[in-house]
Parts: sequence; structure tokens; C-alpha cells
Amino acid sequence: MPPIERHHKPNDPETTEPAMTKYRSQRIAFTLITLFLLLTAGCATVNLDSHVAETAEQALEFASSERDPATAQRYLLRIANDFQDRDNHTAARQILRSDQLSNTSGDIANQKRLLAMAGAVELQDSEWARELTAQMSPDQFLSYPSDVIGRAAELQARTFALTDDHLSAAMSLMLLSQTDSQSDPREVHSQIWHYLKAIPIQKLNEASANAIGFEEQGWLELASTLRSRDAGLDEQGRLIRSWQNNWPGHPAAQILPMELSLLADLATSRPERIVLALPLQGSLASAGRAIRDGFLAAYYSDESVDRDQTDIRILDTSTKPFIALYDELAEQRIDLIVGPLEKDALAGLSAMNTLAVPVLGLNYLPAGNRVPDGLYQYGLSSEDEARQIADQLASQGLQQVLALIPSGEWGDRVEQALLQRMAQNDGKILEIERFFPEDNFRSVTADLLGVTTSRQRAIQVERTIGMNVEFEPRRRQDAEAIVLVAEPMIARQFNPLFAFYFAGDLPVYSPSIVYEGTPDPARDRDLNQVVFTDIPWVLAQDNALRAQAEQNLSGTRGQLGRLFAMGADAWQLSKRLPLLRQIEDAAIEGQTGTLSMTPNGVIHRQQLWAQFRSGSPALTPELNERETREETLRGGQEGALNL
Repeated sequence: MPPIERHHKPNDPETTEPAMTKYRSQRIAFTLITLFLLLTAGCATVNLDSHVAETAEQALEFASSERDPATAQRYLLRIANDFQDRDNHTAARQILRSDQLSNTSGDIANQKRLLAMAGAVELQDSEWARELTAQMSPDQFLSYPSDVIGRAAELQARTFALTDDHLSAAMSLMLLSQTDSQSDPREVHSQIWHYLKAIPIQKLNEASANAIGFEEQGWLELASTLRSRDAGLDEQGRLIRSWQNNWPGHPAAQILPMELSLLADLATSRPERIVLALPLQGSLASAGRAIRDGFLAAYYSDESVDRDQTDIRILDTSTKPFIALYDELAEQRIDLIVGPLEKDALAGLSAMNTLAVPVLGLNYLPAGNRVPDGLYQYGLSSEDEARQIADQLASQGLQQVLALIPSGEWGDRVEQALLQRMAQNDGKILEIERFFPEDNFRSVTADLLGVTTSRQRAIQVERTIGMNVEFEPRRRQDAEAIVLVAEPMIARQFNPLFAFYFAGDLPVYSPSIVYEGTPDPARDRDLNQVVFTDIPWVLAQDNALRAQAEQNLSGTRGQLGRLFAMGADAWQLSKRLPLLRQIEDAAIEGQTGTLSMTPNGVIHRQQLWAQFRSGSPALTPELNERETREETLRGGQEGALNL
């Protein structure tokens, strides 16, 4: 990537967040394929047996000189297999899709299909997958030898899924579970459930109504039952157990998919003795009280709670060091600690290998700190919002952007998150301007947009020719959007300056910091057209908990309102931490966004999008729908277990 122009000393990104790919497979077990090829191959010439092609073109040219088509085809399959073994799937695809392999039959056709499915899955080539599945039925894999049948079924299911035919993918594995005694039933059942979740509910109900066969009927009824109802955690567990009672002989009733097994047991294993550890005095007292009020409001509105069994204690972390409080709590019968809020207090836990009492920290560890077992991290992360802005820019096809970010440690973290995700999305930040509140914003804006440089060029021309010239400054023409990270008072000054300096046509994207959280049309008219991301608590039109809280409590709007919503989600998370950690695509539709968890216990949030219009924020359905579609393609929302 070309160097980024900037007006400050950059902080190097510490790490690059790995991209998540839902269908990324383990290394293909090509030894099985090779064995299959050797068992079925006919006698080949010495040259074909010994020849090793360096490129796909070389292999195709060599094969074209062979008089026996079957011998040439077996040679090409061997070379394609070799390329796949070396992770050169593009070269293997060129061979497998060549005209020389367009007419195959019998064992050679089966061999080609197996290699082609492996290649399509590795390359995530949906077009190729559609060609492969056009004449393929869920029982196609049964034509393979017994030592290959399991892998063939797995590849076939993944190939169907690549075409969004998740029903056929699930059906393939249902047949596998009936025919292959060597496969792991828990793993196969979990994968079947993974595909069933991704089927649109209407199609799922139709398939359930028309299902034939005991296994198929049972699976589809289970999926339809859980997908058709807006059930809470306890209700979902009851529905699973009820289905098991109705289908006692079904394979999935005897060995539930891991996700459903966890869900069925979760209600009985939720923490009952909880300590809410927050600062209730000092500079963070208002934040601590807002989180406390949100946590308790969500608790008392949760009809699934057994209040006779659940005990919530509240501790003030401002009275003594948190590590000392933790040591005291570790000696007591505590199931979960929610807190602390202070980053330094949370960092004190890094010295431990395993936490005797699990902790849902309401902040994130400093970069580089080790994460002890039993620690979960959740907060209103500005880095999450920066990554969502980068993703939204990519979805709009905006790859070259300018950025205005406050100076300071907080701005450093926002910048690094934005840079990392932009790079992952093949985007480029052309220039970053860091600013202080006391800066001259006209100069900052002119520098960002290249107007200052344009003026300097004109001055240099005048000096060179020795006379005044008529000149109109221009902004840089390669920018496609602006990322504005600023508080409302400052953002209201920057946004009009963009138009003043000839950039009124550039879309502007901002994190939630740009909005105070309460409509103020008179003042926010200067933010018109700015697109920003914020939490459902702030932007959603109908919210029962918010409406109830506003009638009885103060501090439910603005920044304190966001912390209140964070407390409410902390309660929801406290019941579901093991499930979120163990199930990759599990998610909670919370007050602060769609919540999911990384394998190391970090909670990420996906927020809503809005735009200032006539001084008021208005939800942008087109942006939120696009985001949902992209999550679905990545294996996200539609297939997620929403808790």
C-alpha cells in the first residue's frame, strides 16, 4: 500500500485483525482422492506417469498430445490434484474446467467432481459451484468408495451451500449420517443444524410440510419449530426438550447438535449469584450508576428469571483496588462478576492464568495484555465503530477516503482500527488530519482537502512568472468520501466547511460520537447529510424497555443513555456467555447492537445506520439492509442463533 500522507507521527498498528471466512475448510484430505485415483486408473504411458507439469498450460498441452482420451484425463486429474496439494487451486481450476475434461464418465467423472468440489469450496467460487450442482442430487456422494464417502459428502454439502442451496446441503449430510458409521455423529449433526438455520423460514416450512422419511421429517420439524417462534432462552430450551420427547428414536434426539445441546442446558446452568462491581463514587460515578440502573432494569423486566434463586450484589469499586476486591470475592460462592468498568482495574487480572470466578469486564484490556481464562470483555468500543465505518465504505464501493480524527490516545485507537479494516477491505486512506479542539478548523479542512496545496502551487507559479494570475483553488479529486470523527460541537463546524472548500459532494461518515443522543434539529442542521452509526437504544423507533425506563428513571438519554443500554445488555450477556463463546455464529439482538463473541471472549457489536436530515437522525433502511445481506453472505445474521 502506498504511504499515507499525514500531519502527525503515526502509531504503527499492532496487529491485523484476521478476516473471518465461514466456509474455510481444513486442508483437503487429498490422500483419499489420490488413493481413489490409483485404484481406478488404467495403464498409463511412462511419460504420463513421470511427467510433472509446472503450469496448468503445460499440463493441458502435454495431455492434448495423448491419443487415448481416458489416459489424458487421468493424467490431468493427477496434475490437478498435485496443484491442490500445493494450495495452487487457481491452476487446478484451470485444468478441471478445461475442454479436455468436459466429457467424462464413470470413475473419471466421479474423480473430477470430487476435485472440482474441493476447488470450488477452497476458492469460494459460487459460479463454479452452481455448474457442479446443476445436475447433482443430495445422494450423489453415495457413488464413491466407502473410504472416500465421508469426505465426498462433506464437500458436496459445502458446494451446495456455496450456491445458497442450504436445504440440499443439509439433506446430503442427513443421508451421510444414515449410511456412514465412521463419521462423528455430533459433528455431522452440528453441521446439519448449521445449514438448516440458513434456510429462509418460508422455504423451511414448505420443506417441512413436504418432507418424507423419518430422519428428514424430524430434522425439518425441529428447525421449523425453533425458527418459527420468537422464543426466549428458556422457551427455546423447552421446545428442544419437547421435540426430543416427540422424536425419541431420531438420531438428533439422541445426540443433539452442540449448539442445541448447549441451549437446552443453558437455562439450568445460568449464573445465580452475581456481583455487579462498578465505580459509584468519583469521576466515573455517573457512568457506574447508569450501567447499574440499566442492568437492574433489564433484570426486573426479564420474565424468565427465577428471583428466588437469583442474587445480585452491588459493589463499589472506587473504595479499594479491584484486584483486592476480586481476591475477596474468589473466596465466596460467586458465579459471575460483572465489572469492573475501569480499564486499569481490568488490566490487573492479566497476571492470572485462570480466573476462579468468571468476569464479564465492562471495558477492554490494553493491547498486548494476556487474556486469562474466564475473562469476557464487553464495552462501547470506538474501535468497533471504526471497523463498521470501513465496512460500510467498502459496501458502497468507496475505497479512497479522507479522515479527520481527534489527537490523543483515544484517536490513536480509532485511527489504527480504521486503517486496519480499510486495508483488509482493499481500501485506502489518502490522508489523515489529526486535530485539537483549539485548532483553526478552516486550516485543518483546507489541508485535508488539498486546498492548501492548491494555493501553494498558485503562489509558486506567480513567483516563477513574476506576475499575478487569476486563480481558483481546487480540492483534491481522488477522494471519494470523508470520515469525520468529532463531537457534535466540533462536527457542526467541520461539516459546513467541507462544502465551503468544494467538497460538498463527498459523502461524510461518522461514529456515534457525532450525535448527542437527543434530537436537536435547530443545532444539528449543520450536520445534514452526515451518515453515522449508533446503537438501537438511541435510533430504534419502538423500544419497550426504553419507554418504561424513561417513565421511571433519569439518565436514559444522551451518553448516559448509551451506558444505561450497555448495562441492560450486560444482564443479557450474563446468561449467555458460554453459548456465545462456544457457538461461532450465535448472536444477541441487544440494546447496543447485535452482539457476538470472538473465540477469546471479546464481545463485538454491529450497530444501526442513520443520516441527519433536516437536523434530525433518520434510519437508513438501505444501508442497514445491505449490511444484513453482507453478514448473511459471510455466514452472519440470517444463519445466526439470535438469543
